[in-house]
Amino acid sequence: MAPTQTHTSNGDRLLELVGHDLTVPLVGGEWVRYANLDNAASAPALKPVADAVDELLPYYGSVHRGAGFASVVSTEAYTRAREVVRGFVGAREDDLVLFTRNTTDAFNLLAGALPAGTTVLTFTGEHHANLLPWRSGDVRHIGIPSSAAEALDALEVALRDLGGKRALVSVTGASNVTGEVWPIAEICRLAHAHGARVALDAAQLAAHRPLDIAGWDVDYVAFSGHKVYAPYGAGVLAGRADWLDAGRPHLAGGGAVRSVTADDVEWTTGPARHEGGTPAALGAFAIAAAVNTLQQTGWEAIVAHELELLEQLLTGLDAIDGVRTYELWERGTCDRVGVVSFNVADLDPALLAAALGAEHGIGVRDGAFCAHPLMDHFAARDRGPRHAVRASIGVGTSAEDIDRLLGAVERIAREGAEWNYVERNGYVLPDPDPRPRPSLGGLLNGPVDTGGSACRE
Repeated sequence: MAPTQTHTSNGDRLLELVGHDLTVPLVGGEWVRYANLDNAASAPALKPVADAVDELLPYYGSVHRGAGFASVVSTEAYTRAREVVRGFVGAREDDLVLFTRNTTDAFNLLAGALPAGTTVLTFTGEHHANLLPWRSGDVRHIGIPSSAAEALDALEVALRDLGGKRALVSVTGASNVTGEVWPIAEICRLAHAHGARVALDAAQLAAHRPLDIAGWDVDYVAFSGHKVYAPYGAGVLAGRADWLDAGRPHLAGGGAVRSVTADDVEWTTGPARHEGGTPAALGAFAIAAAVNTLQQTGWEAIVAHELELLEQLLTGLDAIDGVRTYELWERGTCDRVGVVSFNVADLDPALLAAALGAEHGIGVRDGAFCAHPLMDHFAARDRGPRHAVRASIGVGTSAEDIDRLLGAVERIAREGAEWNYVERNGYVLPDPDPRPRPSLGGLLNGPVDTGGSACRE
């Protein structure tokens, strides 16, 4: 299915998303079009993705073992999805492509498959998904570099100190806090020169730049469907087969075996080894539909659209008194995807984010973005708060969305929030909150406990 596309010279939306015309209530009683600038957390579904999933749903059936026609179609869709994703990541012929729940699940799978005695090297400012899975073994943090060159120098020192010991370098492709793109090919060359492998966290990269496992010579890459406009509960781990085929199965269960007796089991190899149980076939198919749409649209158009809006956003924020944006490295020294974290002097970022949503219909994220060590670094370096507000651009973002955000931030910075807000269960919420909720088949009828403070992290 061909994507719905518009010209981008004036910052119009590049692709149509489900909910592109969503209107939401404000605390003052008005209704406005929702401006979604929280794509870095969970992006909406592309319209072609939702259409493809809707087309598959009537045929949904058991994968791999069903003899009925619906199962045949579901199996073919799941199998085809793997091949589409293989092409999207630029995999080598002998690489495995595994479907997981998300990037976190993918790295936990890889951590469980590491050969005994492997040392993991990672930078301290990584997302928690690339910090925590390795901690059951030998993991060494390299620190937080002040430039791409310093990152390479620090990595070389760390690799040299290992003296040729088996190692995995696990690094982000693009920061989920600053959007800065890391020198992937250079990291791979350096790691391989010391006999180490490289795992790439592409969660923030896959929707914004082309992936190229073979071209970079990266060993493993992981990303999430909900970041690439396929929010149907699936992710991807792709890379070299040897460690994955030898590692313990990620989920012990049906589908991951060749044979089972009362006392023994013979595990299979290939993707099935780590995809025990009934797979999220719709989620995998949705990822394939999403990445196929991105490739049909063309990376040149996607990058141009994003950089135009990123420049508009950065220039606008720079012009507002009291606003400070976050960069790990000097601005302009590296490529950058459309992710910008910022704060307004003397204004709680949680309050700013809440007011943007409740009073202006603008969706952003606030908190430490599951990158606590990096935000602690920024707080110490800049003598500012540990939390910030993050605005993130996607293929459905328009120049009007950026203008609305800039106007709202400037107004709140100058005049403060207009509504009363309270902190409850870790959230900053309008008090009272008169905005009506959709019933969602009755599931949202009545009060909802949104849980603890992890939402801001």
